[in-house]
This record gives sequence, C-alpha cells and structure tokens, in this order.
Amino acid sequence: MRYASITERLDGLGSGKWALHIAARQMAHDGVDVIQLTIGEPDVSTDRALLDECARAMYAGRTRYSNGRGEPAVVASLVEKYRKRRDDVTSANVLCFPGTQTALFTVMLGLVEKGDVVLTGDPLYATYEGVVASTGARLATVPLRAEQRFHLQAADLEKAITPNTRVLLLNNPHNPSGAVLSPREVAEIGEVCRKHDLWIVCDEVYEELIFDKAFASPFDDPALADRVIVVSSISKSHAAPGFRSGWAIGPAEFCERLLPVSETMLFGVQPFISDMTAMALSQDFDTAAVMRDNYWRRANIAREALEGSNAIAPLMPEGGMFILLDVSATGLSGEDFAWKLLKDKHVAVMPGNSFGEQARNFLRLSLTVPDEDLKIAMHRIATLGEELLPAAKRA
Repeated sequence: MRYASITERLDGLGSGKWALHIAARQMAHDGVDVIQLTIGEPDVSTDRALLDECARAMYAGRTRYSNGRGEPAVVASLVEKYRKRRDDVTSANVLCFPGTQTALFTVMLGLVEKGDVVLTGDPLYATYEGVVASTGARLATVPLRAEQRFHLQAADLEKAITPNTRVLLLNNPHNPSGAVLSPREVAEIGEVCRKHDLWIVCDEVYEELIFDKAFASPFDDPALADRVIVVSSISKSHAAPGFRSGWAIGPAEFCERLLPVSETMLFGVQPFISDMTAMALSQDFDTAAVMRDNYWRRANIAREALEGSNAIAPLMPEGGMFILLDVSATGLSGEDFAWKLLKDKHVAVMPGNSFGEQARNFLRLSLTVPDEDLKIAMHRIATLGEELLPAAKRA
C-alpha cells in the first residue's frame, strides 16, 4: 500500500528517542525496583481548587463543542497575562490548543514547508526534530556549548543562517540544560533575527521555573512584535501535564491565518479544561514556587553527591526540572553510561544524545522524585562513575 511522505519523514522520530525510558518502565512493570529519572513529569499534585473547577465545569454541562480560537474566559486570562509583558496584546493575538506540543506543531505547519529551514540549538528538546520534519522543512542546529553553559550565542546563530532559513525555534528556559538566557543575550538574538527577517518561535513552558534569574524573552520587545510567537501551557507551571491545555500568542495576522489550520485539525479545546485554565492563569497558586524550591534543592543534592568525583561533573541548571551530568571522564558516552546504569544499578536516566550531538557525553536527570530516592540514585551513579574511571584518573 502507498503512504504519504510524512510517514517517511517521521520514521524513527517518534518514541525511539525514549527507548531507555520505555525499557525502564518495562523493568519496573516486571518487578525490578528501578529509580526513574527520565521524564519531566511534575511530582506535585495539581492544585485541588483547579481539579474542583474542572469537575464543576463538567457537571455544569461544559462538555460541549468549543470554538477554534478558545473559550472567552481563557482567552481573556491569556490577554491579561501577556499584557503584563507587552501592552499591545488583545484577543486577536491568542490561539488555544491542547498542550504546547500541539501548539508548536500547528505553528510550524503555518510557517514553513518543503525547502525551508528551521534553526534551533543543539541540544534540543527531543520532539522538535519531528515537529519540523512533519512540515517538510529541514531542521538545522546551532551548537550550544557546555563551556558556555549551553547558552545560545548570537554570533553562532548568525553563522548558521542561510537564504532558506525562515524560523528560529528558541527554547528558553532550556530543556535539557536548564539554561536561562540573559536580557542581553535575548536582545542580541532578536537583533540577528530582525536583520535576517526570521520568525522567532519561543517555547516558554519553563517560564515559571527559573531559580535565581529574571526571565527575558523576545516577545517582550515591541520592535519584534511582528515576528515573535510564544507557545506555552499549564503543564509545567501548574503541574497539570495530563490536561493538555496550551496556547500560542503571536501577531494578529499570523493568528488569523493559522486559525483555519487549527480549526481543520481540532476545532476547539475542551470547555471544562478551559475553565480550569482560566482559573489557573487568573489566580495565584503556589505550585510553581513549590516546584522551584524542590528542583533547586534536588539539583544541589545531585551536586553534593558528586563533590570530589573525578568521574562525573554536574552542570547546575538555572531553571527547569532537570540537571545534566558530564560522564566523559569515564570514557563512555552518555548513551553507553545510561544503559549500563540501568542494567547494573537500576537507575534510569536519559542519554544526552537523545537531545543532540552537543550533549552526547551527558546524562539528563529529572529532578521530579523524592529527595531520598534521588540521594540513592546519585550514590549509584557516583559509584558506577568511579568503577568506570580509568585507574590513572582516580583520586
């Protein structure tokens, strides 16, 4: 039988990058006590008030069809949220989607096609390659270097631009590294994109999970308003990933052009989840603050567990829910170390090369497990590191 070319473009770009995570889940299902540090799933509960609002809305009959742009209450809440960052935002700048992933997919579908190039940093979030490939465009990467704490450099971005480049996909705060760009870095990146007439698609799902720095975004610069689109959701900020409630905020003309694309695919999100999202955005909840404290404390637990190690070096995050560990001194790649760690020590982490070539010597650890579990996992990781370290390098 004949299939559309999208199936070929996406071949190998689905769950294959998560092979170790899937193997760890199977081991746990088979009764092996595996400490799982693979995926970024918040370990705090969705606030009870939000759950109650979702249930209230369902029982009130908010289970019918919605419209393509979004329910009025959540659109109004998003306008209020983003007007605090740029005062020209109106409902014409808002589109609602079931999660950031769907928003990103639809946005890219509206911006690029075969022959176009999308730039993003390497390392990168694992689904970006598939999102871009689905459109027929090509993903090209800009190296994010460990010695620069994986911060995108404007000079490196400019070197990577070609006549076919149309979009910069900017993830800030960054997954997997936890890097948070400074206002100066953001301004320099924005200027390069303005100079070369590029769209900037900003994935900002970790905006509320920054530890001790201010958040900066190209969206906040009025001079870039005609080329910046933000995608985000309540998945991380409100510990509600399963509700799949996200959005895109962009120029009014862009939103108007994209609306039929969204409507063709979805024609609206669930009204009862929209009511919950409107509450999440319009009221103060301490969920993000609790998670920030948890993730920073756990990053320090990981760092302290590796003090004095000649085998493994942590790269402290500036935000998000992950920490990267450099295992290059052991002589193993991140991929080989991660599989050996799972097999020998029953700890599951993500190999860095799942996120790109620049992270090939790293492990990505999720900080979303209880402190005691993390301490046990870090002891096992440190032990394996010392076991693998060449004798000449041991302390």
